[in-house]
Amino acid sequence: MKILAIIGSPRGMQGNTGRLLQEVLAGVEATGAEMEILSLKTLSIQPCAACDVCHKTGVCNIKDDYEFVKEKLLACDGFLLASPNYIFSVTAQMKALFDRCNGLIHCMGLEGKYAAMVETSGGGEDEEVLAYMSRFVNTLGANTVGCVGTAIAGVRTFPNEEKLFADARRLGLNLCQSIKNKRVYAGQDIFREEFKLRMSGLVDRMQKYWPFEREYWANKRTR
Repeated sequence: MKILAIIGSPRGMQGNTGRLLQEVLAGVEATGAEMEILSLKTLSIQPCAACDVCHKTGVCNIKDDYEFVKEKLLACDGFLLASPNYIFSVTAQMKALFDRCNGLIHCMGLEGKYAAMVETSGGGEDEEVLAYMSRFVNTLGANTVGCVGTAIAGVRTFPNEEKLFADARRLGLNLCQSIKNKRVYAGQDIFREEFKLRMSGLVDRMQKYWPFEREYWANKRTR
């Protein structure tokens, strides 16, 4: 079982989000799963250029690390998204990655995979950011197994830390168990089916311009 953790903090694993992610990964490690951490701090993910090349060919035209990250996502069984709360959203580094995933979203290319979210904030309103990341996961076709988020109490310290860290480790364990048991999340299934109709309909309308995605959906319908 392969678990990929992507952290969007400019401080990498040295910040508050990295500290909380460590506890989630401790839960993953306890299952014996293979883990890999990608820090967007050390990678180059440029903003989407809206060139449509990925829709035509399946490969992004920008020469940076996006295709490397995409291949890691396609190869893993489950993934973690971790970001601090920057003005009620994810960091610019994480948002750039999300925007570059538009081809994966059009094809719902991570269908069958599972994910969990990690977030920290200076002053709260954690739910909004976690909900945003969770919805992003569902648009990729993947299942959200849960999330953990908190305001900080200091540098790499948190309120109710003992309980928080226990919840974080449990989230890592739950991610791996969900993958192993192929757990079904009925409410998310409904969202994904509706979103699938939306994306396949969009590609049908744009099929003249988006040949890769047209062929992708045509093959998917025949399977």
